[in-house]
Amino acid sequence: MDDASAALVVDARGVVTGWSEGARLLTGFSAEEAVGRPVRDLLAVEPGAEDDLPRRPVVPVGVVTVRHRDGHPVALRLAACRVHGPGDADAGHVVTALPAEAEETTLAGRVFEQSSLPISVLDAEHRFIRLNAAAAEAMGGSEQDLLGRPFADVAGPGEATRSVDRHMRTVAETGRALRDESYSLAADPSQQVWDVEMWPVRDAAGRVVATALAGLDSTEQHRARRRLALLDEAASALGTTLDVGRTAEELVALLVPDFADFAAVDLLDWVLDAEAPPLRGDPEVTLRRTAHASAGPGAPDTVVPLGRTDVYPPYSPPARALREGRAVLARTGEPDFDRWMAERGAEALRACGACPTGIHSELAVPLRARGTTLGVAIAVRNIRPDGFAADDALLAEEIASRAAVCVDNARRFARERATALTLQHSLLPRVLPGQAAVEIAHRYLPSASAAGIGGDWFDVIPLSGTRVALVVGDVVGHGIPSTATMGRLCTAVRTLADVDLPPEELLTHLDDLVAHLAADEREDVPELGATCLYAVYDPVSRHLAVAAAGHPAPALLMPDGTCRLVPLNTGPPLGVGGLPFEATELELPEGCVVAFYTDGLIEGRGRDVDHSTQELCRALKAPAESLDALCDVVLKAVLPEEPGDDVALLLARTRALGAGQVAARDVAPDPGEVPAVRQWVVELLSAWDLDDIAFVTELVVSELVTNAIRYGEPPIRVRLIRDRTLICEVTDSSSTSPHLRRAHAFDEGGRGLLLVAQLTQRWGSRQADGGKTIWAEQALPRR
Repeated sequence: MDDASAALVVDARGVVTGWSEGARLLTGFSAEEAVGRPVRDLLAVEPGAEDDLPRRPVVPVGVVTVRHRDGHPVALRLAACRVHGPGDADAGHVVTALPAEAEETTLAGRVFEQSSLPISVLDAEHRFIRLNAAAAEAMGGSEQDLLGRPFADVAGPGEATRSVDRHMRTVAETGRALRDESYSLAADPSQQVWDVEMWPVRDAAGRVVATALAGLDSTEQHRARRRLALLDEAASALGTTLDVGRTAEELVALLVPDFADFAAVDLLDWVLDAEAPPLRGDPEVTLRRTAHASAGPGAPDTVVPLGRTDVYPPYSPPARALREGRAVLARTGEPDFDRWMAERGAEALRACGACPTGIHSELAVPLRARGTTLGVAIAVRNIRPDGFAADDALLAEEIASRAAVCVDNARRFARERATALTLQHSLLPRVLPGQAAVEIAHRYLPSASAAGIGGDWFDVIPLSGTRVALVVGDVVGHGIPSTATMGRLCTAVRTLADVDLPPEELLTHLDDLVAHLAADEREDVPELGATCLYAVYDPVSRHLAVAAAGHPAPALLMPDGTCRLVPLNTGPPLGVGGLPFEATELELPEGCVVAFYTDGLIEGRGRDVDHSTQELCRALKAPAESLDALCDVVLKAVLPEEPGDDVALLLARTRALGAGQVAARDVAPDPGEVPAVRQWVVELLSAWDLDDIAFVTELVVSELVTNAIRYGEPPIRVRLIRDRTLICEVTDSSSTSPHLRRAHAFDEGGRGLLLVAQLTQRWGSRQADGGKTIWAEQALPRR
């Protein structure tokens, strides 16, 4: 071989077959002495390292110690190049040698050595054959220690090491460069992150003989990407519901385990109670644990159970964060933090016999929204060796600010919902008035959706003559404004019902009222609108009169088990104006069930109205122990698990008054008929065993009949109804309604109605087609 070359040739068995003059000058061995010997014989083996020799590669590379012929060790830098034989078989290696301390003379070599990027070269067996100083530092050793060692042994076990190893194998097989992102070459992945570039190294023939690695420290970029990813996740993960507790759980789930080993959210009591914030803060920081999460085994566990309150001393990080209005970082070695951890450890030992040892860093961030402090978020680390840093505090403040807005939104929603629900419950009938016309059962389910409480309502209004009015309605919109409008309409319906207007006329007056209310509202208030259904049932005639303003038709269950919707000519919703309303009249047998409801029962996103209506009719036919139980059956069968709107359901089972409870006779328009009518009343009450009130009834009927004969028009008819009260009715064809007036001392008349008002519980008049009816009610004697 050329004497200028310091090189040797080794066959596939590791035996020296060629020896240059340069090799003789470096080692002192001549070619005759070296050729034919195993290359391992030339190594200087330290005492005790003989057992490790078989595990070393056949051809050493990198900086190795060679035994000089005169016995002293010589440090050489070896580089091996594989020699291919016939059929690409392994024919050995050509090894070049330089003194280990020799300076790099080529410009490319100096660039390699002086590069700030870690660069290393590995052979086909993934052993290090060259490293620059930056690579040796990144791998945690010196070049002399790392040369010849497999990459997997240096990097240590783990998926990241296996990933790079697979990529190097792919580079060697395909000859294509690859990149392995975010791989940590350091012992602690949380400290240093690298982007590793791998490319093939080829010989003069173009064959891949080694793999080169270059690493770029991307720790800061990686952490920045993680922070951005966490912020992006916070935007979608926080505030999915308008529930304070759920939002707190979403926050701790976001922080653990990616940001902290343990996290908790503690809120002030008034936040959870949906109350207004106190005018002055409590001098003691008392918070209620709303949510917490732990990263698992080895991570801290909670000292404060969910739902329990905890008092934080002034020097603790949570108390400081609330007091200072900013994120507070605390670490081991700080007196206040060490004192705080010692107290927490004592509390944990007393509570459950466990102590949160190993916590070295805590971050407390106040939850503030719209200038109001709601609570504090706490994050601690004990598994991660790195403590919280300033950029972590900034990230936590950003996430906490988003979470605080979500918590405040949920608190405001809960407060408005509670106010609207309280207002609505105060307006809805708590105890339905006693009446004989129908048996009643009802349900009201407020919406739990983010839209808030709606304006659904129902009512049962007793009317004269044992009749009853049944009302259901729904105001457009949600929240307190809709509830307030519902209260107005509910009061208006009761007032108009007291006038005893027919259903279609009542809706006409109600329509005018809604139009006036909408005209009086400010421009920034949404347009008012509502639907309403008004029905009147008479148990004497068994007639049901129904009129609707944009409202769903009621369902009718007949005694024979058939069920159908009542055919209605539904008018426009209230507030539209300009179109008439029509009433539908039905004669019902006793025992029919009429179901009145709001649209939330059958309508909703993704629901088919026809299918829901069929389900309603099917549910009404289901057997039930009572009408009240039937309400539950209907709601369970028709409603989805989470209704998107309020639901009001009113079930009415019709009754009928028997012939023995009603008596009537015609009266001729002659004052001489009055004694005969009085006699008929006395005899009738005697037959009904009501002699105790016969005298008063005789006077009342006498006054009403006399007024009808004197001021009304024929035909005149008297009717008595015995139910929970005794009802006296006198009907004539005049449309002029009577009214009370104060009679002077010398007036001959004007005292009849005053007498009727004094002798009865209540009295009134109602208009009908072709006349009016004056009625009066008396209490029945107690038996």
